Amino acid sequence: MAVVVRAGAAPLWWLGVFAAGVGVLVPGLTGRRIGVLAGAALFILATAVVAYVRRKRYTALTRSAARAGKHDVLQDRAVAVRNWRRGHRWWLLLAFVAALGSAFAVPAAGGMLLAGCGAGLRLKAAWLGRRERAENALLWVRVDWLDRRGGRPAGKAVKGYRSTGIAAGDAAPGGARRRTAALV
Repeated sequence: MAVVVRAGAAPLWWLGVFAAGVGVLVPGLTGRRIGVLAGAALFILATAVVAYVRRKRYTALTRSAARAGKHDVLQDRAVAVRNWRRGHRWWLLLAFVAALGSAFAVPAAGGMLLAGCGAGLRLKAAWLGRRERAENALLWVRVDWLDRRGGRPAGKAVKGYRSTGIAAGDAAPGGARRRTAALV
């Protein structure tokens, strides 16, 4: 489940950093200094909002997590990330173009806002990973409860999470890739 949250963090972050970098090159209507300061404020605000929104829903679903059964369909990390990114590619492109376009008015602010959303998703995934480590169980969302674009792990359709052992699947707590020990 943290994999779905984390899937959007990297694209949002890197598209935001690139858009902010390009945005700094354009003087804009407000000037670079005001644009970068406004972007920094937007970055901090977006990071905080995205990281803390819907925490009560995640906590309630985590508390009521049931053991994954034989007939529950759970996805690998790579499949979940691919589905999320394919389902949201047009939204990511639209957000990137909007961030680039906003650079002509307020340089770098749109890109920093986009990067802040990515940072907030990464912080939320880390928070979920700490909860998974504390409970010594990975949390999963059934595939048929996700929306058609592969997102919304705490949406209305999700009735509860499923849990497995910490070694199940190819994801580590928090949605990161599982690191395997090097062969000696």
